[in-house]
Formats: sequence, C-alpha cells, structure tokens
Amino acid sequence: MGWTPLCKKRLLSPGEAVPCRADGQEIIVLWPEGGRPRAFDARCPHEDVSLNKGIFNGQTLICAAHGWVFDAHSGEGLSPTGCGLDEFPIRVNGEMLEIELDED
Repeated sequence: MGWTPLCKKRLLSPGEAVPCRADGQEIIVLWPEGGRPRAFDARCPHEDVSLNKGIFNGQTLICAAHGWVFDAHSGEGLSPTGCGLDEFPIRVNGEMLEIELDED
C-alpha cells in the first residue's frame, strides 16, 4: 500500500499519545518514555473499543472501557497477558509522520 501521511511530527513528544486516522482506520501513536514513537491499531482487542480515549502514562496505555493495560514499547498486553495491539511501521518524512498500513 505504501506510506500514508499520519500526523505532523511536532504534535508528538516523549511521553505523549496522539490519536490519528489513516485511510479511515483509527491509529494511536505512542511515544513511550525512553523509547521511540510507535503506531498501533487503536481498537482494543477485548471488545473493539477505541483506545484513543485511553489513559497513557508514558509507559502503558489503559483502555478506558474495561481497564486492559498494554505496554507502550511493544503493544504487548500486560493485564491480561496473552493479547496485544497490532503495530504498524512508521517513519519521519520531512515534517510528517507516515504510516505503512497492511494491504488487507
């Protein structure tokens, strides 16, 4: 599918989350403290609830609906374990963050 513009680079800083949309899909960009920006599908695997209204503390993202907790560095489920968020490749192109979405 190629690279798709996601958001302006200046909207994101370490320890912050930015809700985005790309080709109609909800994406959440997290920049965990001590890490690098990561882009995840913003739908909780529990009940498909949007994570764009979740609570981000710089290390974990908590689903506002049912309290599921995800590691911002990997998307791995911490509570409960055995689940995770789908991650997408991102890159900086000039002043924009771009995302590479699956072709599915």
